[in-house]
Amino acid sequence: MNDKGDKKEDLETAFKKALEKGTEAQRDFIKQFSFIQQHTMENYFSMLQGLTYYNAMFKTTVQSGGRISIPEAERQALNIEEGDLVQVVLIPIDRKRRDLSDK
Repeated sequence: MNDKGDKKEDLETAFKKALEKGTEAQRDFIKQFSFIQQHTMENYFSMLQGLTYYNAMFKTTVQSGGRISIPEAERQALNIEEGDLVQVVLIPIDRKRRDLSDK
């Protein structure tokens, strides 16, 4: 019965080691996943800050010839001067069109 007892202890020891390895693997996975998630969120917030730090959002009306004006406060805040190249993203909000029959 000594052999059976030793085999039982060996099986129990092997099972405990397997459980410990599985638990450790789960801990490592959770740590890595948490790190990746944290790193992703930091990059996301950094990107948002970059998008909003040097940008302005305002409404303006399209004038004759398709011209738009950048309000003075935004020009000053972004240090935009005459001749500077800027990028514009347009999102139509409200369309105020005259009937062609009025002309």
